[in-house]
Amino acid sequence: MRIPILAVVAVACFIAAGVWGRSARRLQRVARRVEGEFGRDADATIIARSAARRDVHTTGLYVVTGAALAVGAVLGNRAIGAFALVLIPVVGSIIFSRDFVKESRLAEGRYELERRAEEVLSQTELAPRRWAERLAPEDLPTITGFEVGRVYQAGTGMMAGDFYDVFRVSPTRVVAVIGDVTGHGIEPSITAFQAKYLLRVFLRQFRDPAQAIEELNSQMSALERAEEFISLCVIVFDTEAGTLRYASAGHPAAWLWHERDVRPLRSTGPLLMLDPTGEYHSREIPLDVGDLVVLYTDGLSEARDGDHLFGEERIANTLRRDPGADPGVLAKALLEAARDFASSPLSDDIAILALRRT
Repeated sequence: MRIPILAVVAVACFIAAGVWGRSARRLQRVARRVEGEFGRDADATIIARSAARRDVHTTGLYVVTGAALAVGAVLGNRAIGAFALVLIPVVGSIIFSRDFVKESRLAEGRYELERRAEEVLSQTELAPRRWAERLAPEDLPTITGFEVGRVYQAGTGMMAGDFYDVFRVSPTRVVAVIGDVTGHGIEPSITAFQAKYLLRVFLRQFRDPAQAIEELNSQMSALERAEEFISLCVIVFDTEAGTLRYASAGHPAAWLWHERDVRPLRSTGPLLMLDPTGEYHSREIPLDVGDLVVLYTDGLSEARDGDHLFGEERIANTLRRDPGADPGVLAKALLEAARDFASSPLSDDIAILALRRT
């Protein structure tokens, strides 16, 4: 053997050809499967065939180069002509270059489509969270004179229908709202969004929460969504008068810790959107420093253990056991109690809002 180094390089080329050859066979099988599933002219088929063809071309290049080097190792300078064999895969590259460029552009286009699809999926996943943050925000405004706690747990649906709100309507008046739209999905969520922000307008327009609810009922009923109803509780705290004034549209009873006892704040009118002319009433109760109110949606009280509901009384008892607890801690304790009580994971949306006058 006249030139041993060429023999070593030739062996390496044949090994590389074997690796690329296995890859080419596998890609050819994939291309046949893709063609059988999507058709000969489908983009996926074209890309699969292109990948297989590139590996076949690379395999051929290594085989021819290895053969030329092997001949050169044996014959030495007399084998210079053998290296002309390398022209075979080079010519193949030139012949197929137009197809390679076309297929690379197609692959680039497919990548761009996939990237855009990923962006759409990402936005689709993000949208419900952003929407829920508008309906049941994690960060509530600081209200001087009150401690505020909240908990929200989304159910199994993509979009939520539960909402709450806390805001000041005057230097001495603070409003707390909690509500729930029947159903799941985008439509109830949109209805909840409309109700929440319309109610803000009406509560600034009317001092009496019952009047604000009546106006909201009239406006929402005009939407004519026959399968949607809203339960709602509105509490207006007046720190100057030392009172709490509330109205409830078919909502589960809120609970008030006042004068060392727990009392329910029950419904004072029908569900919203049930009757456009429905009448609502307000009730006023003294409000002392240290008094605490707990509002929640029915996902809490209707947590189930078989045929048994968590119920209003368990909520009241939790408040009785530790009325001095931080409102945020109390809200979380209620949610944990419902989870422990339920025999299966909680599937409904749950919103809990707790406020104490300080």
